[in-house]
Amino acid sequence: MDTRSVDLAVQEMLEVALQNKIETAWDRLNFQQPQCGFGELGLCCRNCTQGPCRIDPFGDGPRKGVCGADADTLVARNLARSIVAGTASHSGHSKHLAHVLKKWADGKAPDYPVKDERKLLAVAQRHGIEVEGKEIKEIARSVAEVALEDFSERNTPIGFANRTVTKNRAELWNKFGVNPVGIDSIIAEMMHRTTLGVDADANNLLLGSIAAGIADYAGCRMGTDLSDILFGTPAPVISEMNMAVLDPKQVNVALHGHNPVLSDLLVQVSREMREEAKMAGATGINLVGICCTGSEVLMRHGVPSCTHSVSQELPILTGVLDAMVVDYQCVYPSIATLAGCYSTKVITTMSMAKIPGAIHIEIHEEGAWAKGKEILRLAIEAFKERAGRLYQIPRYKEKVVAGFSKEAIVAALAKLNQEEPLQPLIDNIVNGNIQGICLFAGCNNVKVRQDENYIIMAKELAKRNVLLLATGCGAGSLGRLGFMNGEATKAYAGDGMKDVLSAIGEANGLEGPLPPVLHLGSCVDNSRAVDIAVAIAEKLGVDTDMLPVVASAPEYKTEKAFSIGTYAVALGLPTHLGMVPPVAGSKQVVKTLTKDIREITGGYFIVETNPSEAAKKLFLAIQERRAGLGLLTRLW
Repeated sequence: MDTRSVDLAVQEMLEVALQNKIETAWDRLNFQQPQCGFGELGLCCRNCTQGPCRIDPFGDGPRKGVCGADADTLVARNLARSIVAGTASHSGHSKHLAHVLKKWADGKAPDYPVKDERKLLAVAQRHGIEVEGKEIKEIARSVAEVALEDFSERNTPIGFANRTVTKNRAELWNKFGVNPVGIDSIIAEMMHRTTLGVDADANNLLLGSIAAGIADYAGCRMGTDLSDILFGTPAPVISEMNMAVLDPKQVNVALHGHNPVLSDLLVQVSREMREEAKMAGATGINLVGICCTGSEVLMRHGVPSCTHSVSQELPILTGVLDAMVVDYQCVYPSIATLAGCYSTKVITTMSMAKIPGAIHIEIHEEGAWAKGKEILRLAIEAFKERAGRLYQIPRYKEKVVAGFSKEAIVAALAKLNQEEPLQPLIDNIVNGNIQGICLFAGCNNVKVRQDENYIIMAKELAKRNVLLLATGCGAGSLGRLGFMNGEATKAYAGDGMKDVLSAIGEANGLEGPLPPVLHLGSCVDNSRAVDIAVAIAEKLGVDTDMLPVVASAPEYKTEKAFSIGTYAVALGLPTHLGMVPPVAGSKQVVKTLTKDIREITGGYFIVETNPSEAAKKLFLAIQERRAGLGLLTRLW
């Protein structure tokens, strides 16, 4: 049994890497051993040049840093900076989209027209923008300006957060002083507070971190809304996942990163370039996705996903990947080095995200179409270069149904109850056919066997009638391994959930049931899960901390996962982490995050590395919430 990945395609490509002495992320992890134990506990600090300081967790060495900061301060400060970094990443993504929408409204980016006017109007009205008698471009400009206003400090809390949660939740954030008044302002404040000689109170730092997490939710929600406006709100689409989606007869181009501004355009440009590819001897252009950019084009265009997260290097080893086009976030610099062994062109496209050894073609929205053609021509040239060379494509792929936006879910449920679309879902939660809902989010982490935690937890929860939602590379794990089609419902879902998903599928004219895992999109699209939870809470007249809804990041690795987990807790959700975060060096911080925070937000963190035990703890948390609502509960 391969100890590095559950995915058979990944296993095959890792064997190719071994045979050819090609270095991958797994090898680099081995080279790093032993890793810093102080860092794993959160007990090191290099925030000033008097350090780096480290605190001995066993008591024989230093108990404080040079400035006098103790273990609680160091751990809380380091965690805060991680959360802030995640918030900066998601909000940078959404700010980019706001500028694109404004450029289109101002006539500067004709390649980016509004695709979903209905969503534009809905977002505008939510933010109090008058739409009657106005042109679409004028409304779009107003929405973009309202979005950009959420970044700088102002007199009222962030609109994209406060206008999309329950009234009680926003009031609770105000009560405890964690409701941020600007995305960029809370990022700046927390960077200030974590510098030498500012905030040394661990709990105060953690409260500031909650505010940063709420700002991250605003950024995610803004990113989802603006993507839907610009590129279309997703509806269910049938496609495929895993490496067999690569086609040796076509020009294969992988779209990798997080922001759909480039990838969505390339989907359109590729249609215009088909004949050029055929003239080069190819049968066409085959776009495939990696990571969250892959999810964006999967759910809007049906573009198949090739692989995800830690295995992003491996499609190059097949010998048929002609280009990997990247934007930003989660892109390993190693891909450029690895591509040098093959004919693959790695193409960076953003001024803020360059990689040594890659080809850089900078994309600006004002002339994006022409640049898109330039990029695809490089891929066509690479196709010519690999003619006659040996290749090896793993034969594994799975059918997936993706694109479950809140709007799509409501539309599907409306086939059962047109007047009250959410009522069938609520009725089946009440009667126990669906015990609750679990959101799977996050990445893969090279320290654990790739995808294993997701698969074990999904099987355990699905058979107990827990409806599963998934985003980002977590969605990729479950999709690549066969959990996102109707056959998976028959194989893994409990009888109650199987009946519900079959009824919805039948009402919508499908050949079988809906999948047991609903693909919501990229990592910013965790906001779609919040949207669903808030809609249910408002229908029931309760706050989100009372719902039988939980979240899990079984194999997370990025700072973005910290910020997502923080806003899940801020929304009142029990939130599981499958990797031990670097906080164990402070008993106070551990207690605050796993127990005390519950008294403030109703949510809390569950840290459990054993996936079976994690599933059990989440199921019990769902049962506790069911009991609080007066619903029948079940034993594990």
